[in-house]
Amino acid sequence: MQLGMIGLGRMGGNMVERLLRGGHHVVVFDRDPERTREVGEAEGATAAASLEEMARVLVAPRIVWMMIPAGEPVEEMLATLTTMLQPGDIIIDGGNSNFNDSARRAADVSKRGMHYIDAGTSGGIWGLENGYCLMVGGDGTAVGHCEPIFRTLAPEDGYAHVGPSGAGHFTKMVHNGIEYGLLQAYAEGFELLEAAPFGLNLRQIAALWNHGSVVRSWLLELLERAYEAEGDDLERIRGWIADSGEGRWTVQTAVDLNVPAPVITLALQMRFRSRQEESYGAQVIAALRNQFGGHAVKEAGSGESGHG
Repeated sequence: MQLGMIGLGRMGGNMVERLLRGGHHVVVFDRDPERTREVGEAEGATAAASLEEMARVLVAPRIVWMMIPAGEPVEEMLATLTTMLQPGDIIIDGGNSNFNDSARRAADVSKRGMHYIDAGTSGGIWGLENGYCLMVGGDGTAVGHCEPIFRTLAPEDGYAHVGPSGAGHFTKMVHNGIEYGLLQAYAEGFELLEAAPFGLNLRQIAALWNHGSVVRSWLLELLERAYEAEGDDLERIRGWIADSGEGRWTVQTAVDLNVPAPVITLALQMRFRSRQEESYGAQVIAALRNQFGGHAVKEAGSGESGHG
């Protein structure tokens, strides 16, 4: 099939390569002209100098896949694309958009006679080799038309049409919320192992648990690789953790739907904590313990224990 790919970062660029390997014809565009040229030359895609050129090159019904950051970039791109495309054309958002935005955008686009598909995409930088897990929401006719693309990108059984507009990004949001909890559990477990008085080999344990253990997973395989590359102390890596926004959306949606999600919520809060050089809340607790119990405090800048 023929499609356009907008956004040629690590995910978008690798997706183009996988699609080309699968025999599809891909027209590529990135806001960085050099990146557009680079992907076009290296992968054999057709490089478009502008969105207008992409729209001219694609054959109706056009399929345009956006692989760009969620929020305003998608809004702006969608406003531009809908002036260039025609009824029957299909726009796919493969980024991490909020499912409410996706449902709204699908309704707006349908008024112009176009289709909007939200494709939750998981696989990261390993997707080129292993395939991308695709959670797709949207009109059945449009999704069915694009299935050859989805099946090329996904590994066997790694693609599903999960529901109407918004369902794809909703499913991906919950997927990422679960990921927050899994990562936090592994982090706490390996911190306990690192603190133990046995001189444990953490790389060995990560590898061990992937053979017959109930906690075996791809994440543990990646942790083993990280220990091999960085050493057990992970000294080069600072413990500062970003959040993509989907963890926040998962927690807020759980509140809206009256669904308890304490593990995911706490995992999100721990990411916030990781960004603090010093916790003011912890300072308050230390000060209170000193006041009511005379407990020792660490004085700022000295590293020494003091008594109030």
